[in-house]
Amino acid sequence: MCSKLICVSNRALCGTNFIRRIRDIIDADIPVILREKDLTEREYYKLLCKIDRGNIISHSFVGAARSFGCSKIHLPLPLLETSDISGFAEAGASTHSVEEAVRARELGASYITAGHVFATDCKKGFAPRGTDLLRDIKNEVDIPVYALGGISPENARKALSAGADGVCVMSGFMKCADLPRYIEEYRRILEKIL
Repeated sequence: MCSKLICVSNRALCGTNFIRRIRDIIDADIPVILREKDLTEREYYKLLCKIDRGNIISHSFVGAARSFGCSKIHLPLPLLETSDISGFAEAGASTHSVEEAVRARELGASYITAGHVFATDCKKGFAPRGTDLLRDIKNEVDIPVYALGGISPENARKALSAGADGVCVMSGFMKCADLPRYIEEYRRILEKIL
């Protein structure tokens, strides 16, 4: 994964036309983990067809990803344990500890997300794991690690300074009123750090 910024989708948070929003993000050359895991695999495939763009990282549904022709897949660790990821150019995994990160690497993950790093409404009531998680994981695995959870333009620097290779953002991408300006804000931050 060469991008330093990845969008993670969530239709329920999107205050605008979801398909248009995802297309606009992809057209801005930002990969999107299409994480709509409340859908059935058939519904998910239909959603892929509606978006009809490259740079989608399919989430959870290996069969739909293959049928659509996605070259990238992202799986929760329990699914990675039981899925055949052969044929995908990249396979990512969601992790929450050093042990999970090491296991994901052993299973063939080419990158991982680690979180949740900062407080987030998506994990209300759960304490954030903090930037130490990123440092600890980077000491144990030799694949890219993306910080996830509560990432904002204000705290992205902390995640990157702790060793993250990039950041994943959900709420900000789904809720922002001015997408081009939001993307530019992140790009300025990432250019200064990297």
